[in-house]
Amino acid sequence: MSASPSLWNRLKPDPFILMIIAAVVVAAIVPARGVGEDVLGVVTTAAIFLLFFMYGGRLAPAEALAGLTHWRLHLVILAFTFVVFPLVVLALRPLSGPVLSPALYAGVLFCALVPSTVQSSIVFTSTAGGNVAGAIVSASASNLLGVVLTPLLVAFVMSTSGASSGIDASSVLDLFGQILLPFVLGQLSRRWTARWLKENHAWLKQVDRLVIVLVVYAAFSKGMNEGMWNLVGVRDLVVLTVILCGVLALMLVATYESARLLGFDRGDRIAIQFCGTKKSLATGLPMAVVLFAGQPVGLMVLPLMIFHQVQLMVCAVLAARYGRQLGQDEVRAGA
Repeated sequence: MSASPSLWNRLKPDPFILMIIAAVVVAAIVPARGVGEDVLGVVTTAAIFLLFFMYGGRLAPAEALAGLTHWRLHLVILAFTFVVFPLVVLALRPLSGPVLSPALYAGVLFCALVPSTVQSSIVFTSTAGGNVAGAIVSASASNLLGVVLTPLLVAFVMSTSGASSGIDASSVLDLFGQILLPFVLGQLSRRWTARWLKENHAWLKQVDRLVIVLVVYAAFSKGMNEGMWNLVGVRDLVVLTVILCGVLALMLVATYESARLLGFDRGDRIAIQFCGTKKSLATGLPMAVVLFAGQPVGLMVLPLMIFHQVQLMVCAVLAARYGRQLGQDEVRAGA
């Protein structure tokens, strides 16, 4: 009887995801129009600025640099995040058109270019009995580098692959103004803000989530005004989900087996697997709104939203399995 609730706890949707789904539904029923859309745009811009300011204030570069002595581990994780993952999706380019609409394929490609998650990567690594210290450093470094690398990769990869990126001079200026500038200011403010941000982490985390929900509502509201759902049918959603599940499965196997062949121990293999396969919804959504201004942003972020939920569900089950295996091994070793 106890197995069922445990399984449900691992597979149930994250409340954050439910909030995002609610934002999509509300946008579909009551999209912002006219003056409301203009006001929402200003509020969203300010909210994104605040979000990346807090990201900058929370991430301590010194902590990331201090753990870089295990450079092989971090190099492998960053390579999977920013090189292998995009290459896997680029290999699916022939599916764009015959199987998946070009707009959704562009969204899948963008998903592949965003940095790793921080919190879930660390939590899953800890649950599985992996190298938590390594996961903390690598996930943090991924987000630090992602602020710069993701826009550069979007501009290069999506234009050269034939996927429309929409990156122009104004997008670059918006990027600096809404993402890089507040992030840098947050880093510079750490002397005065880091302690306060840490002490108020619990309710500030909810602020983070509300900002993301606002960004989702703004993106899908704009999409409704542009007739986004006329471009996406049930078949498209099913095909998209199947493709994303396949990409995640391939990456989970590739990260673990590559780490094994490279001689990493069990703890490092787990850290590589969980950090090298994650994609950050919290970082990717605001970036998309800035980078793809003037394009159907809703379609661009839809694959990332689906992938985020799939990765949470699959990795929760996988982490619990690793944790049980570790416990069994310890029992046998002590017998």
